[in-house]
Formats: sequence, structure tokens, C-alpha cells
Amino acid sequence: MGTTPPELVRRDLLATHAPHPLPDALRQITASGDGPVAELLEELCELLQRYWELAVRPDWPRMRLVLEADITHRARQLATGGAHLLFSDLHRNVRWRDGVLRVDQMIARHEVDGSGRGLRLVPSLFSHKPAPPVSAAEAPMLAYPSRGAATLWEPRPEPDDSALTALLGAPRTTVLRLLAEPLPTVELARRLGVTPSAVSQHLKVLHATGLVARARDGRRVLYRRTALGDQLAGAT
Repeated sequence: MGTTPPELVRRDLLATHAPHPLPDALRQITASGDGPVAELLEELCELLQRYWELAVRPDWPRMRLVLEADITHRARQLATGGAHLLFSDLHRNVRWRDGVLRVDQMIARHEVDGSGRGLRLVPSLFSHKPAPPVSAAEAPMLAYPSRGAATLWEPRPEPDDSALTALLGAPRTTVLRLLAEPLPTVELARRLGVTPSAVSQHLKVLHATGLVARARDGRRVLYRRTALGDQLAGAT
């Protein structure tokens, strides 16, 4: 986004506010040459990055699961019933007939010839209706409300120690819980009262499954839980 040409920034600003004119502040910026537009774009990128860190990133794993489930559902519909079934429940504003996809109740009105270009479908958790590109010059794309968005607000299940033990076994669960801080094999063995070779076997499995990471510190190798390991162990 940060490399977007100024002319595209101007075009998208106009399209976003259509059919109304640009606010005075934006109109002054867009009329003042490419420099102010580039500064505006940089500021927008910084704001979006902050929004991502505060509002999206903490829940992104759950969001991604919902989006991937929607994509899987759409792929199954396309494979079993073609385009007609694919678009049948996408949204009430979307209709597929005779090889033409129509999107109703849109601000902009344009036609796009998608022959040989394909159509990229983008499920979204932030849109309430389908949104095609703002210009007919863009590649064919349609963002649409994802299925299952309401499940994001269901309460998270409380960590279940017995379930984690059933999954990993008691020894590996204990090792995983100890690795909230970086520890070498010999220290883990000392705390657990077992041999370093026994701990190494558990660490090998936990590392291979992405639950712990390792890094060399001089002659020692330190192990620590990964973000995935933190989630599985119920860490905050």
C-alpha cells in the first residue's frame, strides 16, 4: 500500500466519498501536488498498522480460521454445483445468471469483462455487503461478508489441563508449561528430576510440532514456548 501512486490515491479518495465531494482538507491535499498526497498515504499506512496491532492482531488466529472455513465452503460449492451454486448464498445483492454476475445496490456502476481474467473472491469480516473494485480498470475482484463472522464473539473456552495432558501426555505438558522462560535441557532435567536424555526426547517432539523454539546461547541451547505453544498452554 505504501507504494501506491499518487494518482491512484486521488482516484480512490474520490470514489470513497462519491457521490459527495471531498472534504475541504482532503481537497486541498489532493490539489497540492504529489508531495502532500504521499505524506497523506504514509500517515494512512501508519494508522492502519496501529489499527492492525490494536484491533486485529490479537484475534487474528480466530479470524483466519473463520475466513479459511468460508473459503473451503465456497470451493466445495464451486466443485459440486459450479458458479450457480457458488453465488447462490454469497449475498442477497449478488445474482449469477447466464454467465453474468450482477451486484445490486452499489454506489458506482460499471461493467467488467472478466473473460479469461478470473474472479478473485475475498471473504471479509468487516463488510456488510459485497464490494467490487472502485474502478472497472481494476482486476475482477469481489469482497463479501464471510460466513461465520458471529462466531468470533463467542466466549473463548477456558484452558483445560486434562485435555492438554490427553493430547501431549503428562511429561510433555509439564515441559511445555515450564518453558514460559528460556531454559536449557539440563535445567529442565533438574527441575523434573529426570535425565537430560529423557527431556531431549520430549523437546524433540515439541520442537518438531512448532510448540517450542530453540536458540544457541554460547555452548548451551535454550528452549522456549512459541506463540502457538503459549496458546496451547493457556498462557496470556
